[in-house]
Amino acid sequence: MDFHTLVPGKQGLAAIDADALLVVVLGTKVPGSLDGPLGQALADAVAAGDFAFRAGQMLYAHRVPGVKARRVTFVWAVDAGARSLRKAVAMGVALVKGGGARHLAVAVAGGGSEVDGAGAEALVLAVHEATYVYRATKPSAPAASKLERVTLVCDREEKGAKARKAGAASAGATGAGALAAGLARGQAVAAGVALARELANRPGNHCTPTYLAEQARKLGKSHGLKVEVLDRKDCERLGMGSFLAVAQGSDQPPKFIVARWQGAGKDEAPIVLVGKGITFDTGGISIKPAAEMDEMKFDMGGAASVLGTLCAVAGARARANVVGIVPACENMPSGRAVKPGDVVKSLSGQTIEILNTDAEGRLILCDALSYAERFKPAAVVDIATLTGACVIALGHHRSGLFSTDDALAAELLAAGEAAFDPAWRMPLDEEYDEVLKSNFADMANVGPRAGGAITAAMFLKRFTSKLRWAHLDVAGTAWRSGPNKGATGRPVALLSQWVLSKVAGPAAAGAGKVRTRRRA
Repeated sequence: MDFHTLVPGKQGLAAIDADALLVVVLGTKVPGSLDGPLGQALADAVAAGDFAFRAGQMLYAHRVPGVKARRVTFVWAVDAGARSLRKAVAMGVALVKGGGARHLAVAVAGGGSEVDGAGAEALVLAVHEATYVYRATKPSAPAASKLERVTLVCDREEKGAKARKAGAASAGATGAGALAAGLARGQAVAAGVALARELANRPGNHCTPTYLAEQARKLGKSHGLKVEVLDRKDCERLGMGSFLAVAQGSDQPPKFIVARWQGAGKDEAPIVLVGKGITFDTGGISIKPAAEMDEMKFDMGGAASVLGTLCAVAGARARANVVGIVPACENMPSGRAVKPGDVVKSLSGQTIEILNTDAEGRLILCDALSYAERFKPAAVVDIATLTGACVIALGHHRSGLFSTDDALAAELLAAGEAAFDPAWRMPLDEEYDEVLKSNFADMANVGPRAGGAITAAMFLKRFTSKLRWAHLDVAGTAWRSGPNKGATGRPVALLSQWVLSKVAGPAAAGAGKVRTRRRA
């Protein structure tokens, strides 16, 4: 989809040549800037009781006299901030996405209506979210939206190259240059979110460890990543006994995927992202109940988010070094499967008594965290649909964040708030570690039910003494259940925001089709 900015001519919004015009209305009365036919149409709707200046209000009108756009949608918003704009645009797009509109123009009218770079980014994400349809294994899915082009209408042009450069470096800056940069960044992040959703939505018989490895290689070719895939023998030579213990019950061969984006100098320490890649989780010998087990295809949501974030970071040409590590396998019951009570040796040399084979995510992550040490990383974040206990604690709005580093935790929390992909910090008190003691190994892989998300994080913590580390438990946020069942793409937005906020400013090149037009 093509996104660009446009400064309207003297005739204003009514003269914009688009198939559909979405006007985000601010304030408690018809904005003075909406003069002429658009203002009259909105005033008539208010007088007739068809529109009010409050949350949730929207109005669709077809062929408004004097307006060039054939379709006009009004949506009320509390302000022009990124959060409000994202909600309003999503509502407006929902009204036109199923029709014949190919070109949508978006404008904000009312007091304080100047959109900044963050708002432009939010607009792109809202459009992509509203038009996403999964169809890889569903030929009968609804037809894709015909939207091909989205125009963000600017209040004014930006004066001079210096202003454009300054605007591009600040998400909060305004002007055509800053908006174009925001649109480009939004395109990069939206592509990453879409990739994560596509991977996680695929059923387990399609999205196998081998398929994940193939998609990583494909991403490497298209985005300039260096990708290496270790097979079972490679992992055996390295001593990844914990990862291989989980994989041994399945006929699907395990894959240990390492993908690297080098956007900064070779001497700059990389950020390492580690994603849980259980492409289907039966629970193993400690088998799960049948109800809703189909949703365990989403148990590779952490892996999907790592590949999605690499897609976003590389798409934005970020001046950062990022390494993605994905241990990928299935957790299946068979005559070869690991049993409760078995003891395995991890890559770190520590031994683990496996009391519950359904606590497998931490078993593959611990070897990946040990492997991450070789990159001498600036920070390591692992992402996993790890525990149902985290869902009980936090529900489906916030991901669980665990970290031994206060500064790192603060960065991730701030990134989540800025990206509307929030997390909540959970404790890592040493007392929680006591329940992982074992009479037969250095540690057990589970403790009692109480505090299960915390004890899972404490288990991972035992493998991070040499790392600046954080853990995101996304079991409640990586997918939705019910009639709208499907992957969310979280926490790609959080992770992308975190990485991109650490660099001077991503280059717009390659981040999507974005251009600036001067007049309607």
